[in-house]
Amino acid sequence: MSTLSVRLPDDIAERLKSLAKNRNVSVNKLMNELSTRALLEEEARQQFLAAQLRGSRKRGLKMLDELDALVK
Repeated sequence: MSTLSVRLPDDIAERLKSLAKNRNVSVNKLMNELSTRALLEEEARQQFLAAQLRGSRKRGLKMLDELDALVK
C-alpha cells in the first residue's frame, strides 16, 4: 500500500472531513472510495470511446448504462 500526500485548500479539506464524518468513515476511506469511483468512471469513458471508434453502438450504449449505474 502507498501513501500519497495531497495539498488541498483548507476549505476543501474541512468539507471532506465533514463528509467523511457524515458517512461514518475515515477521511482515508472516503478518499479511497472517491478515487476508485473516479478511476472506474474514467475507465468506462475510455472503453466507450474505444467502442465508439470500433463502431459498436450497442456496446457503447451498454457501457453508458453501466456508467450511469456506477454514478447513482
